[in-house]
Amino acid sequence: MKEPILQARDLHKTFGDVKAVQGISFQIARGEIYSLLGPNGAGKTTTISMLTGLIRPTRGDALIGGYSITRDVQRVKEIIGVVPQEIALYPSLTARENLRFWGKMYGLSGKKLGEQVTAALELAGLQNRADDKVQNFSGGMKRRLNIAVGLLHEPQILFMDEPTVGIDPQSRRRILDTVKMLNEQGMTVLYTTHYMEEAEELSHRIGIIDHGRLIAEGTLAELTQLVGQMETMRLSVEAGTKDLTEVMAILHQIPELHNIFSENGHLIIQAQDANAALPVVISQLGQTRVAIKSLSIQEPDLEAVFLHLTGRALRD
Repeated sequence: MKEPILQARDLHKTFGDVKAVQGISFQIARGEIYSLLGPNGAGKTTTISMLTGLIRPTRGDALIGGYSITRDVQRVKEIIGVVPQEIALYPSLTARENLRFWGKMYGLSGKKLGEQVTAALELAGLQNRADDKVQNFSGGMKRRLNIAVGLLHEPQILFMDEPTVGIDPQSRRRILDTVKMLNEQGMTVLYTTHYMEEAEELSHRIGIIDHGRLIAEGTLAELTQLVGQMETMRLSVEAGTKDLTEVMAILHQIPELHNIFSENGHLIIQAQDANAALPVVISQLGQTRVAIKSLSIQEPDLEAVFLHLTGRALRD
């Protein structure tokens, strides 16, 4: 592994009786995209909030660029860029005015400020809307401007907390392409998401987080090896044929099946050889008059890894 720019060590955060983060440790190398993948409420935002100095850990520490988040928080803030989950822009100001304001907050001024604002507008693809008020922007445009703000002072590492939530597919595609472009230029990125396809596409390494704990970590290939050759069948049955609980009870009688779950009206079934198990599944359901509306078979992916590790679907 290359020289680490970030080293998190046994981070804990407790809010009253709630243990939001419970002993998270990981490293990020310079030039790496590292994704924290987990469902809503897993502890992703709390972890980023500690690392960026917004809240203080209950226990543990982290070094970013050699500086401690508990002892050198101001030095940490000088070398990091943050793209928060919530839009951090002033709607009554124009895109250019927002960038100039935040640039000054970062200590930029004069020619340097002007150059960085111009570069940020180009990165966001907002050169033609630079003097329009942000309140008139789409959600995707606001998200892109939010990213540009986080890059104004040329940080060593960029923290991105669920930057594609609630935007249209075209804007999401642009943001993902922007992350990859920044990384190609040498930017280190810590990216949080609950979309497994984003983590699969972007990441050099992925940390899977659930209930405040890092339960697995590695490359996509390393993580999918955790489930071996397990394949996943996804079935949709006709509404009203049977309660899904009854259907699952029927399927549990088939020895070739390993894990059986329900998610949003679908049955998710894991088997060592899905093609071999599928005829048995269809036959069993047919005998009990359960009509299958659609089905698909998926190779091992992060969804299968999460199912394997937690016993539930990623978006449960």
